[in-house]
Amino acid sequence: MGRTNRSPAGRRWTAALVAGGTALAVAAAILVLRDDDRATADAPVGEPVAADSPIAATPAPTRPSPSVDRARVDPPAARRPRVRIPEQASGRFAVAAGRSPEVGRGRPVRYTVAVERGLPYLPSDVAPFVDATLADARGWTKGGRHAFQRVPRRPDVKVLLASPVTTDELCAPLLTRGRVSCRNGARVVLNARRWAYGIPDYDGDLRRYRQYVVNHEVGHVLGAGHVPCPGRGRLAPLMQQQSYGLDGCRPNPWPR
Repeated sequence: MGRTNRSPAGRRWTAALVAGGTALAVAAAILVLRDDDRATADAPVGEPVAADSPIAATPAPTRPSPSVDRARVDPPAARRPRVRIPEQASGRFAVAAGRSPEVGRGRPVRYTVAVERGLPYLPSDVAPFVDATLADARGWTKGGRHAFQRVPRRPDVKVLLASPVTTDELCAPLLTRGRVSCRNGARVVLNARRWAYGIPDYDGDLRRYRQYVVNHEVGHVLGAGHVPCPGRGRLAPLMQQQSYGLDGCRPNPWPR
């Protein structure tokens, strides 16, 4: 076919269409860039909320908080025990029967121990561990200021082993993100995920990590607040938030 000759007016019209299309493409690209900028500006900023701090008048956060850094609180899958912890269990608790001897001097703190139904633990297994931890001479009884006794009902404090979702509910408005434990009023809520898996900084020593988390949260009941690592290579203070990382300190589950 032969070439078609176009008039000067036609050529000008075609050029205008091309220029207009280019301008629209540039405008669209600018809008995409602005959307990306807005998403970055709205991203959460700041440090994780201290999920295991005392509840005393803790306000709800006024801005989004970043998720708990799971790499710092979850050991690699290959190093976890084979027990399976459901994200959400029944929401109902079984209380350990009987009572323990009163240990320590001073006004006793009476506590119950209960386990959420649906977890792979029994109250009869968890309660003796809590009893032994609180009765240990390296713990809060040393110095004669505190005493403890487990009772079957009407406690001063409820020690609860709960699934991650139930932990979140019982700890609110504190933010546990299903990964850490808390003390909330008269409740000490031990996250079953931590109870089963520990944290990397304790190098698989579940017994010592469980002693730490019991003593730490009970320490809040006794009025103790958080303290930082005092220096690289030194023992971590019990009231350091060790579940978030040791900051160069060595693991330590005891207050004295």
